[in-house]
Amino acid sequence: MNNVYDTLTHSARQWPDHIAVFDEYGTLTYSELYEQTEKLKHSLVDNGVIKGTGIGIICSNSRYFIIFLYASIACEAIAMPISHQQKPNEILQALTEANLHFVLSEKREDAELGKNVLELNELPKEYFLSRTPRPLTELTASFIPNAAFIRFTSGTTGKAKGVIISHQSAIERVTGANEALQLTNKDRVVWVLPMAYHFVVSIVLYIKCGAGIIINNNFLAESIIESINKFKGTFLYAAPMHIKLLATYNKEAELRTLTKVISTTTGINPEICNDFQNKYNIPVSQAYGIIEIGLPIINLKRSEEFPEAVGYSVPSCEVAILDKNLHPLADEETGLLGIRGPGMFDGYLSPPTYRKDVLKNGWFMTGDYAVRKKDGLIIIKGREKNVINIAGNKVFPDEIETVINTYDGVRNSKAFAKIHPLLGEVVAVDVELENKEDFDPEALITFCRKKLSSFKIPQFVIVVDEIPLTGSGKTKRV
Repeated sequence: MNNVYDTLTHSARQWPDHIAVFDEYGTLTYSELYEQTEKLKHSLVDNGVIKGTGIGIICSNSRYFIIFLYASIACEAIAMPISHQQKPNEILQALTEANLHFVLSEKREDAELGKNVLELNELPKEYFLSRTPRPLTELTASFIPNAAFIRFTSGTTGKAKGVIISHQSAIERVTGANEALQLTNKDRVVWVLPMAYHFVVSIVLYIKCGAGIIINNNFLAESIIESINKFKGTFLYAAPMHIKLLATYNKEAELRTLTKVISTTTGINPEICNDFQNKYNIPVSQAYGIIEIGLPIINLKRSEEFPEAVGYSVPSCEVAILDKNLHPLADEETGLLGIRGPGMFDGYLSPPTYRKDVLKNGWFMTGDYAVRKKDGLIIIKGREKNVINIAGNKVFPDEIETVINTYDGVRNSKAFAKIHPLLGEVVAVDVELENKEDFDPEALITFCRKKLSSFKIPQFVIVVDEIPLTGSGKTKRV
């Protein structure tokens, strides 16, 4: 397969009657998914979509997100999903920064951010297509041949970057990820994450291997459990929040058909993994996802023993722990995580930057500190930019937040550095609570003393209304 659209055409030919999607509209077979995508493709071409133009896709989690995405790339256009939960000014900024020509949306008000809005009716659900002011002669990412997708990085620290992924890179990364995941057309994936932020590996992979996608837009544990059991879900790909909700569900429940649970987006507390396994008898495996590479590290082998680890590199990727001069470090030493192999991004959109100009000696430097055990198992320590330096000791916010988020009554937390005249920096933490009235900061600090080294204990605890998150669920950091 040289084109991502081939993944759909192949599955529609191979398994025409298999159910591709379970969602609020019912079920959709692979042949039906292909037929509806073809109808939209022809409509887009008739309305001026050509090779190299950019399409902003604004759609909630449903079959229509998949149809919009695949129809766009079938026209050889470049698809950039935009979260339907963003505000109009944020969407308008994304359209401008990404050099897009069209808006394809399930809602008229979103399409109206462009001009000349067309209401199209080829599908069972109406949808809207509009133009932006960008001339068709000025293509979106002309310096990258065969570009398929644009995804902006989460922007947790600093300005988000537009990541360009070609058809070839997308196929390479989903093939590499499935070397570890081993998904087949017999799998049914329970989907709870926002599709706009998780599609190049996940959705494309599921379509490529002919799996069924069970779309659940209700994140309550009871709803997820019902979906798994009703539709015989075998694979749950979720964020730590969803795993925690399921682990702490206070009623008896079984997940009889579920065989794999993958936690992604951010680190998960090992205690939550253990609680989940004790309740459902299924281990939780972490996976390390990164927009520029895909899903290069997955912990399917030792998740019970090391739930805190993100795992082993997939067979097609190579992983190294390096010092600041890019020299390899010994096992068990903390250093910078570098990854190389097929499926990497092809470039950054603005300013136009080729992959080769970003890599360091062939390595993509992730910006994460990590440790590798002797057998190759990788444990992420935290982001390089977020390290708190306390009298020469490095402290990673993630490890503090992982502890605090298990404290009763804490919904979420964010650890950060505060300047100290003697120690250089100390730990401060924002906490988002279930109930502010019952909260005692001293009790939380006492709890931390039992779980953390002395220099990691927060010196300042600040109660906030909400911890800001990115669209993909990561904590925003200054």
